[in-house]
Amino acid sequence: MRNPKILVCSGSVRAASLNGKLAALVAKRLAILDAEVTQLSLKDYPMPIYDGDLENEEGVPENAKKLKRLLQDQDCVFLACPEYNAGITPLLKNTIDWISRVKNPGEAFRNKVFALGAASPGGFGGMRGLIGMRTILEVGMGTMVLPQMVSVPKATSVFDDKGEISDERISGQLDKLVDAMLRAGRLEMTR
Repeated sequence: MRNPKILVCSGSVRAASLNGKLAALVAKRLAILDAEVTQLSLKDYPMPIYDGDLENEEGVPENAKKLKRLLQDQDCVFLACPEYNAGITPLLKNTIDWISRVKNPGEAFRNKVFALGAASPGGFGGMRGLIGMRTILEVGMGTMVLPQMVSVPKATSVFDDKGEISDERISGQLDKLVDAMLRAGRLEMTR
């Protein structure tokens, strides 16, 4: 039996992104446990801001089609979700909007398992953005989102030089989320 395929992505493409660090750490922990990990950067999939008129004139961007195919091939997806003004990043929302416009073949979000995490310099650890992302995925896209979410507050002082989380409680929560992703991924493989 193959190992679960798990896509890991950050909703930020900034070079020093705390959520990029979180995504890298999740990918590392999953790989150690023998998951087949694909880590991607949305910087490699540029798309214009969603516009229905643009879609009618030019169609769905090729990068949205590529991302949809990649999503469909996964057993589970982890998103590190930065919080911008108590919401999700425009980059992440735009990406989801464009992928949702790809008509065929099949669904990219429905019957897919997602896991969420956020890292923030603030005290809430991106939790408000995570709630928004959960709503978009579950209500808007029909996706199953794992109940465990990792919130990393004051993240500028939590990541050490090796990219690990120095706070034992948060590190333990991350381990539980990684375990839940592996179990969900294995379950998806049997369907």
